[in-house]
Amino acid sequence: MVLALVLTGAALVAVVGLLAAAAAAKLARLAGATYPQALTRAAHTFAAAVNLAATVTAALAALAAANR
Repeated sequence: MVLALVLTGAALVAVVGLLAAAAAAKLARLAGATYPQALTRAAHTFAAAVNLAATVTAALAALAAANR
């Protein structure tokens, strides 16, 4: 049960990160950025989304461990 929850959470983070990256790339292209610049912005956005998910997970794990 826990494994299914972890895999579902990881898939959700990946999907949200990819959607945010696609939106960032589209907005960059609309603003006049070149394709390499838009790809760089998309990569930074994806990395930020994954980093945010890892930070929230670590904070929740610390809270869960403190409440035991």
